[in-house]
Amino acid sequence: MQQARVELAAALQQSMLPTLPEHLPGLEVAARYRPSRDGLDIGGDWYDAFVMPGGAVALEIGDSQGHDVDASAFMGQVRTSIRTITPHEPEPATVLTRTNELLVTMNAARFASCTMLYVDPREGQVTGTSAGHVPLLCIREDGSSDIRELPGGPVLGVLSGTDYLEETFTLEEGTALIMVTDGVVEGPGLTLDAGLERAGTLAAQAFHDGLNAEAIADRILDAAVAVDHLDDVAVLVIRRT
Repeated sequence: MQQARVELAAALQQSMLPTLPEHLPGLEVAARYRPSRDGLDIGGDWYDAFVMPGGAVALEIGDSQGHDVDASAFMGQVRTSIRTITPHEPEPATVLTRTNELLVTMNAARFASCTMLYVDPREGQVTGTSAGHVPLLCIREDGSSDIRELPGGPVLGVLSGTDYLEETFTLEEGTALIMVTDGVVEGPGLTLDAGLERAGTLAAQAFHDGLNAEAIADRILDAAVAVDHLDDVAVLVIRRT
């Protein structure tokens, strides 16, 4: 029975994760997802990337509460809500505000964290917001990295009337952004700060070595799986080309 539950959760999770567009103008994007090493913690993490009507690229990563079939179903609701709202809103903070109100109105029994970016591939302008999610990592071709904590608000689906904040910055040529879920950077023997520093150093070295977004995502995921990998994990790498 337990194995059947695991297989159902895995199938549901995989059916809800999107296939990224083969070509995003001006950007190289790669995504990875992997369930926990014990096969039980599955269902909460998601990612998405798509082109907006005006040409900007929307990217998101998130983590819904729980690791079971219900978590997979809730994740699908959140991702679908964001997908539906995003084309009609020029600011990602408004997308999270409206998504939060929708989930609260639905009396959702769970909550979700999320980071959302709008990227203008022509100018490199990035507008980002976060709903209680893990900070971004910024890596450079010279092998350096830093942590960027976005403004925003609490996790989605809990507090009604929340207005999420956002900030705008420039993604310079020769830089890339790494979006992860907490399973990549936290574990029994790994604090969030230490995990972020470790992932940033690893990704920046891969970038410095000339690896593309796909290979960088693989290196981050492989390192997470090798050490303290108890949660499911998702990685989204965005490089301006």
